[in-house]
Amino acid sequence: MRRNTPIVLLSVGHACVDVYQGCVAALLPFFIAERAYSLAVASGIVLAASLLSSVAQPVFGVLTDRWAMPWLLPVSTLLGGVGIALSGLSGSYPLTLAFVALSGIGVAAYHPESARVARIAARGSHRAMGWFSMGGTVGFALAPLMVAAVMATGGLSRTPLFVLPALAGAAMCLPVVRALQERQAADGSGTTPPSAGSDDVASFVKLSLAVVFRSIAFIGLSTFISLYVRQRLGGGTAVGTAALTVLYLGSTVGSVLGGSLASRWDRVTVARWSYLVTAVAVAGVVWVPGPAVFLFVALTSAGLYVPFSLQVTLGQDYLPSRVGTASGITLGLTVSIGGLASPAVGALADATSLQTALAPLVLMPLLSWLFFRTLPEPGVPRAELADDAARSGGGAVKPG
Repeated sequence: MRRNTPIVLLSVGHACVDVYQGCVAALLPFFIAERAYSLAVASGIVLAASLLSSVAQPVFGVLTDRWAMPWLLPVSTLLGGVGIALSGLSGSYPLTLAFVALSGIGVAAYHPESARVARIAARGSHRAMGWFSMGGTVGFALAPLMVAAVMATGGLSRTPLFVLPALAGAAMCLPVVRALQERQAADGSGTTPPSAGSDDVASFVKLSLAVVFRSIAFIGLSTFISLYVRQRLGGGTAVGTAALTVLYLGSTVGSVLGGSLASRWDRVTVARWSYLVTAVAVAGVVWVPGPAVFLFVALTSAGLYVPFSLQVTLGQDYLPSRVGTASGITLGLTVSIGGLASPAVGALADATSLQTALAPLVLMPLLSWLFFRTLPEPGVPRAELADDAARSGGGAVKPG
């Protein structure tokens, strides 16, 4: 393959998977409208997607530390799409939760292996990992637009159309998967032995806690920002969709910006400053009146996503002997665990107001900043990356 082809394919495939995470929040207003769910009940749908994903991603990470499983990329992409495609076909709340949870498992299976393969393809480049992460944020950003377009054609009965991105994403993964499998067959190895290196477990735990608080802020906002902006500005569904789209589009800017900034300053410093800026931005979302809320939504999402890909590589460098596990936790457990807080935010909003319920989210970036204050900047184990590439078929993602 050409030098940049694997990262481009993986980035597009990442978009086709993460569009389904964005779909969950974008579908909530339609579930509320068609099925008369309360905010607390509706946020349980986000919880269903997050809970199994939170638990499953570290498990898949452990598995990918032991065995190279590039075939998981297309299979998990299809699973993520099928779950969302089925979610609108039954009026049963338990079945809806089950289908959304199925999609969450697909997303969970995708991320640890894709992060490992992307790190090999990136050859240690923060910019390349930033582009890979940006693919996921583009998927998030497109989700509310895709949902609005599909819902306009017939409501929840049209959710089977959501399987189309999964088919496209699986097709994007296949060339990379095929190249990796050919390399593994040539080497006669299907396992992924642990990389040499000293694990810094204490730093990894602090990093994971920082990512948890970041996740609570982002998922809390993505779950309720559409309804909140509609209330603040007195607009209809289009206003809420626009707010959610701005939230997701800002994340694409943050992902690319984070990789660029990390090429000039170290990752820990970049993350610290981004979290301080984000705390101010979230306060603006909650309390600044009028259309200026859109500006603060954009700043919030960009600030939360500047550290995103940097946290993935930091986790891999803190646990160099368990890269898959590190990826599963930083991309999975700690990210999606923020969905566990959504029902609490929804219950508080039902009891008081959405503004009151969203106010505690201002503290989340500050807590992430506090943990980053004590984190060291690890060295990038480029030699270990080369060894991992050799074991896992990395030759297939080098220039050819």
